[in-house]
Amino acid sequence: MRPVYLDNNATTRTDPAVVAAMLPFFSEHFGNASSTHAFGEHVGEALKKARKQLQALLGAQFDHEIIYTSGGTESDNAAILSALETQEGRDEIVTTTVEHPAVLTLVAHLEKTRGIKVHLIGVDRQGRLDLDAFAAALSPKTALVSVMWANNETGTLFPVADLARQAHAAGALFHTDAVQAVGKVAIDLKSTEIDMLSLSGHKLHGPKGIGALYVRKGVKFRPLVRGGHQERGRRGGTENVPGIIGLGAAAELALAHMEEERTRVKALRDRLEQGILQQVSHTLLNGDGDNRLPNTANVAFEYLDGEAVLHNLNKAGVAASTGSACTSGSTEPSHVLRAMNLPASALHGALRLSLSRENTSEDVDRVLEVLPDIVARLRAMSPAWAAATGDASAVADHV
Repeated sequence: MRPVYLDNNATTRTDPAVVAAMLPFFSEHFGNASSTHAFGEHVGEALKKARKQLQALLGAQFDHEIIYTSGGTESDNAAILSALETQEGRDEIVTTTVEHPAVLTLVAHLEKTRGIKVHLIGVDRQGRLDLDAFAAALSPKTALVSVMWANNETGTLFPVADLARQAHAAGALFHTDAVQAVGKVAIDLKSTEIDMLSLSGHKLHGPKGIGALYVRKGVKFRPLVRGGHQERGRRGGTENVPGIIGLGAAAELALAHMEEERTRVKALRDRLEQGILQQVSHTLLNGDGDNRLPNTANVAFEYLDGEAVLHNLNKAGVAASTGSACTSGSTEPSHVLRAMNLPASALHGALRLSLSRENTSEDVDRVLEVLPDIVARLRAMSPAWAAATGDASAVADHV
């Protein structure tokens, strides 16, 4: 039986069509795009096409609003640090308690080393932003608001277009980490007031090591990586040509498959969730039930260790995760689920199942076949489960 991959929020398989688009730029079209001879000019034209492909996916007004980076983390860092440099007289950041570590780790560092004041806005049990607290945090001292488009663990979507308008009303810039949203939900940046947006190629069936930062025309920007004139002087260093070509091809494919994400992938996700909730008691669904990414399911099994569930799923040929790949291996519960005030009985038992357009109905069937038995077997060995249910005999049998 073929393995089942349900960890697409961590990374996606590079689409074979993307690989095919990239291959000639390793050996056949190997010129430096900055060179003026034919080798370089051909590569330069290919990069222009790739930029247009990404522009179309983002709904950006101009292709030169895109700056290529090494990935989402660099894009997030560049946006935040640039805003602090360009917004004179402003030294406060508004963000959320459920951001990716690429944002939270940096703002914590800035708070400690540079005295930047950081406002962390909380969320409710469904992971929805406290809008009153958000509005109250904005002030003439706010340099930047950074709110993710979609949460990487629960899939909950944030009203970033409205938040951007509020940020502008306070005179602040607005950045969104859209790493999980790009390619899964429709984006039309030219119809919003979003100033900066981060994305990463490997989250949408593109290659690793390539990302982009959208910077709206007219927004002041200070480079994070200084060097040559590449990217209009906004990011020095010879371009990662194969990566950029791959990201462009992946963007074009993502746009073509957008309706499939919204319908077929969502239907698979819903059937998976419903099957788990029906077959496994004491299971919680985490995230906004009505306003989530179409591919993401986050469930928590009470009185269990999610890592144990994950290990047994892996032995059964199913790949999933307990949360962000950037915090895997940590013994601490997810900061996202803690912020959502998940019950203590379920805080360690969360499992993230993230699908893609490559998943099938058979994949869902396989998970629903093996997961309930895994949970039942682990609970039979769990003292916490025995204490909660009053059934100590099963645990005694396994001692």
